[in-house]
Amino acid sequence: MTAKTVNKTREKPSVERRLTLTVNGKVFELEVGKESHQVGPAHTLAHTLRETLGLTGTKISCDHGACGCCTVLMDGKAVLSCMTLTVECDGRQITTIEGLTDPKTGKMDPLQQAFIDYAALQCGFCTPGIIMSAKALLHENSSPTEEEVKESLSGNFCRCISHYQVVKAVMAASKEVR
Repeated sequence: MTAKTVNKTREKPSVERRLTLTVNGKVFELEVGKESHQVGPAHTLAHTLRETLGLTGTKISCDHGACGCCTVLMDGKAVLSCMTLTVECDGRQITTIEGLTDPKTGKMDPLQQAFIDYAALQCGFCTPGIIMSAKALLHENSSPTEEEVKESLSGNFCRCISHYQVVKAVMAASKEVR
């Protein structure tokens, strides 16, 4: 009797995993996997927003969570999208800088307008992250003190502009939001 070699390695059936994100009010159902059309298990939220969904307002600068350029809102709270895996965001509400404009009227958020009015931007690369951090603050506290604004923005790094104009813009927007 001859012994037969049995191949015990069976291919596992692929388990299709999907996740749902609501980004700027629009629901996206994304397939998780390693194929080019899928969201990779190691993809960051920043990568998914920019590369998969085409929302390039969210910037990636340091890609290590140190500069704040990639800040978005998740369920109303500021998060660093370069440090957040997309698979951790299933069922969450994400707001990017593109989501602040009123979809019906096209009018900018008062915070965005204040940044223009107070010349609180230069190259604009870090501006979306700063605005999103400020937006999270104003969600929690519509009447922040100057010190609270500074504390809220302490994780945002800008090489181009003084934060004096930024603080003035946020303070002005807080009066508009009240």
